[in-house]
Amino acid sequence: MCSTSGGLAGLAGYHGVVWPRRLPRWAPQFLGYSLSAVCLIWVLHNYDLRELLEAIRELDWKWVALAVLSDLVIYVVHGWRWKTLLGPVVRLGLWRTVQAIYIGLFANEVLPLRTGEVIRGYLLAHWNNIRISLTFASMAVERLMDGVWLLLAFLITASFVKGIPKDLVILVQVLGALLILAIMILYWIVHHKQDAHAAIAENRWASTLRHIVEGLHLMGDARTLSRTAAISLLYLAIQFLTVWALLMARGFDLSFWVAAAVVVIQRFGTVIPNAPGNLGLSQAMYIVALRLFDVEVAEAKTLSLIIFSFTTLPLLIGGAVATSLTGLNLGELRDRARKVTADVK
Repeated sequence: MCSTSGGLAGLAGYHGVVWPRRLPRWAPQFLGYSLSAVCLIWVLHNYDLRELLEAIRELDWKWVALAVLSDLVIYVVHGWRWKTLLGPVVRLGLWRTVQAIYIGLFANEVLPLRTGEVIRGYLLAHWNNIRISLTFASMAVERLMDGVWLLLAFLITASFVKGIPKDLVILVQVLGALLILAIMILYWIVHHKQDAHAAIAENRWASTLRHIVEGLHLMGDARTLSRTAAISLLYLAIQFLTVWALLMARGFDLSFWVAAAVVVIQRFGTVIPNAPGNLGLSQAMYIVALRLFDVEVAEAKTLSLIIFSFTTLPLLIGGAVATSLTGLNLGELRDRARKVTADVK
């Protein structure tokens, strides 16, 4: 599954983020890894891994096959969405778009601070001869749409699920406020193009920002945004389907909406930058979510590991194949993406 998810924090995890000067550059990565390590220790504490092996043997593999298939479809739908969003600007090939997404998400699984977001933006720009600022602008719009649907899904979840951790509710409220602010800024840019140009005229990043404004203006027509929003809803629904199928494979007769609630809580809980692939934190949030539906702790731990395994393994395989087809390794792609991003002015 798209774990990087996750969702609202994608752009915030870019290598290009400038951390406060008084904060050492290694600090964010250290804090993220520490958080993940603590969560993983908590997940595995008093847990017998033989239970996981036994649970895997007992899975209904018809449901597992559905989960893996739907997880693979997620990336195709993601590519379709990106292609649709940038349609007014450039004509993208679906395969190349999906390949860039696979490589980026694969990088997120093995590299720190969601570096894969920069890589997929760089690849799409490089392969289609467009400015990287435009790909980043489109990715920001994607995140806003994901945020809107996730926020709505969380509100629905909170209406019928009691006991959601207060800290998570506060986090969602803060993210919701930031999301509304970002949408207001996007709306202003799209509907006040000349004013937006004037506002950035004296900025030293004026050239880059001007291209972003132009791209947002082209992508901001009602038809493009409405189609992209509809695809975004499908994109999220397929993620719900993946988790629901894995719950069914384990023999839990829980509704599709319970699976949706589990995914929403996990996605919001992993917004905080942490270890590659959200290792540790992802499992912890799955456990927190499953416990809200009276799943026993030991079984919740087993399910968290099963969900993580069967949504991560296909991505690792597909991402490795997609990366090998470029003739470069992830380190080389990361260095090229960093160079291009640093040169943007």
